[in-house]
Amino acid sequence: MTSPISTNPILSNRYQLLQTLGSGGTAVVYRARDLMLERQVAIKVLRSDFGKDETFRERFRQEARAAANISHPNIVTVHDFGLDHDRLFIVMEFVPGTDLKTVIKQHGPFSIEEAIPLILQACAGLGHAHRSGIVHCDVKPHNMLVTPEGQLKVTDFGIARALAGIHPDEKSDVVWGSPQYFSPEQASGYAPSPASDVYSLGVVLYEMLTGQLPLNADNATELARMHRDEPPIPPRQIRPDIPPALERILLKVLSKEPSARYRTADQFGQVLSTFGRIPDSNPVSVPVVEPPVAAVHRANPQRYSIRQSVGADLWERIKQEARELDWVSVGLGILAVAAVGGLIPYWTYIYLFISSLQH
Repeated sequence: MTSPISTNPILSNRYQLLQTLGSGGTAVVYRARDLMLERQVAIKVLRSDFGKDETFRERFRQEARAAANISHPNIVTVHDFGLDHDRLFIVMEFVPGTDLKTVIKQHGPFSIEEAIPLILQACAGLGHAHRSGIVHCDVKPHNMLVTPEGQLKVTDFGIARALAGIHPDEKSDVVWGSPQYFSPEQASGYAPSPASDVYSLGVVLYEMLTGQLPLNADNATELARMHRDEPPIPPRQIRPDIPPALERILLKVLSKEPSARYRTADQFGQVLSTFGRIPDSNPVSVPVVEPPVAAVHRANPQRYSIRQSVGADLWERIKQEARELDWVSVGLGILAVAAVGGLIPYWTYIYLFISSLQH
C-alpha cells in the first residue's frame, strides 16, 4: 500500500522522498526524486540500527558496489548508495509495475505460455549476475518487478548478502525473511551458490504454475527441515496438464543436492526454453502458440504476443529477412549443384583425351 511522505524529507541533500512504496522488517522502499539529475528513483532505506554498525556499513558498501556494476535489462539498476544520519540507503531505477508475488495473488495459476517467458527473463538477469560472480541469495517473487508491458526485472542484489553478516541475535529475522523460497543449503546455514538461486527460481515457477508452494509449514524451523528432507509434491498431481517434461525439469531444479540441479540460471533458462523438445513417455498436448508475455498488472491486465512486444514493423522485418535468407540459401544450393554438375563433362573430356593419347 503506497502512502505520501508528508514532510518530503531529503536524503544526502539530493534525494527527495515522495511516497512509501512498501516496507518490511529491515527496510522501507520509497519513490523519490533525484534533485541533481531530475529523475524518479526508488530508494530502499534500511533500519537505523543497521547504520550504527560499522562492520555492517562496510559490508553494505561492498555489496552495493558489486550490485551497481551489474547492468542487464532484467536487473533493476543500482544508481547510488549512502548513509544519512545512521540511515543506510540504496538508490535504484524506478520501475513502474507490480512485484510478482502480488501478481500471483491477483492472477492465480499462470498458463505455461504466460509463466515461461517471465521465468526466462528472470533466468537471463540472474544468469548475467552468475557470470559476473554474484549470487543473489534471496530470489523470490517479492524481488521481481513486472511492468505493464510484461518486462520482468530482478531487484535487491547485494542486500541479502549484506544482511547475512549481521549479528546473531538479528540473524533469524533476516535469514527467515521468506524461507519458503530458500534452498536446502541456505536452510542448513551453508553459503549459497548460483545453484541456490536456481532452486529458488524453481520454487517461484512451481508457485506460478500450481498456485501453491512446493513446501510449506507454520514455522521456520519445520520449513527448514522440509527443504532439507522432504520431497516436493510432483506438480502434475496438482495440475495434470503440466507436461511430464516440464515436471521433470522442475523436480530436478528442486533437488536437495546443489550438484543435482542446473548449476546456473543460464543453464536452467536454456533447458526451460526448449523443454517441449524433450520426448515424453506420456505426452500431453500443449497448444503451439506465440508465447505471450504475461503483462498482468493492476491497471493494465493486457497480454502481449512476441509480435506485439517487439513491434509490428520489426516483427515483419524479421520475417522478411528470414524469407530472404531462405531464398539466398536455395540459390547458393542451386549454384553448388550446377558447379558440381558442370565438372562431370569436363573431367569426362579430360579422361577421353588422355585415353586417346595412350592409344
